Amino acid sequence: MQRINAQPTFTDAFVAGLGSPRAKAFFDVCQREIPWDELAASVADVFADDTPADGGRPHWPVVLMLKITLLQRWFALSDLMAEEMLKDRISFRQFVGLSFDDATPDHSTICVFRKRLRDRGHGSTLFDKTVEILKSRGLVMSEGTLVDATIIEAPRGRTREDGTTTADPCATYTAKHGRAYHGYRAHVSSDTNGIITDFVYDTAAESEHTHFDGLAEKETKAVYADSGCRSKERVAALEARGVAAHLCHRRVRGQKQLTDEQRAFNRAVSKVRALVEHPFAWIKRMSGARVRYRGCVRNAVDFALAAVAYNFRRSFSITPVARVALGG
Repeated sequence: MQRINAQPTFTDAFVAGLGSPRAKAFFDVCQREIPWDELAASVADVFADDTPADGGRPHWPVVLMLKITLLQRWFALSDLMAEEMLKDRISFRQFVGLSFDDATPDHSTICVFRKRLRDRGHGSTLFDKTVEILKSRGLVMSEGTLVDATIIEAPRGRTREDGTTTADPCATYTAKHGRAYHGYRAHVSSDTNGIITDFVYDTAAESEHTHFDGLAEKETKAVYADSGCRSKERVAALEARGVAAHLCHRRVRGQKQLTDEQRAFNRAVSKVRALVEHPFAWIKRMSGARVRYRGCVRNAVDFALAAVAYNFRRSFSITPVARVALGG
């Protein structure tokens, strides 16, 4: 059974014009550009196992909980901080649909909602629905696929007296540019607008080669990637199906340096490929460049939710009306 929020009161009307103008502009665009009911409908079964016979309080509306979930990604909020901000900031309460007479979802409620999403595989559901919505609006370009991967570090933990460790058992080690990393690796494909169209979340030990072919398999025009993904076999396979293989060159055995033509090719590819770095930069900035949780599944769901938040935020900069409203 769903909780019914209180109707707006005189207090809500009195403070309606208060709050940060920039936050209000952003939330107005979010309300207008994001089809919240459609998103909620895709995960409507998240409370399907709740029945009146179970007792307890009614659950919060799915739309409200989804708004809180994305607020956390847009403003880098933990569950505790999200609860505090909902109690403290007028604009946050107005955005999620809470009046001043309503209670506020506490941090454990926010955590349990995310667990329900994870248990039903709805991190991927929300991501797929977001891409579907953006494609239907013509915001996802079909001019090529950009593929890249990034390492997201996890705490290395400490060794206990009994010889065991507090480190995440799912995280693995890898080395890059002579430095050791411990954590996970997000493999991503994006369009030429920088919107994430697909991703695979795996351990750090899995190189960017591992999931490249899966991320590029639906592309019919061109694939862009750095030199780490280049191989003769891969280039030949892409060209065999009519796909331009814009994979940066790297030196081969016996080659002291790239040729002028190869360097020029790499510069041209890098200008396009750089767009796939944008989601990594945004997501890492919002998460502090480290994973939030223990376990690959928990962190994969967190990345999926971050990708949803990023994609909608990115789409605002592409949509002229939204860009103007945000002062872009």
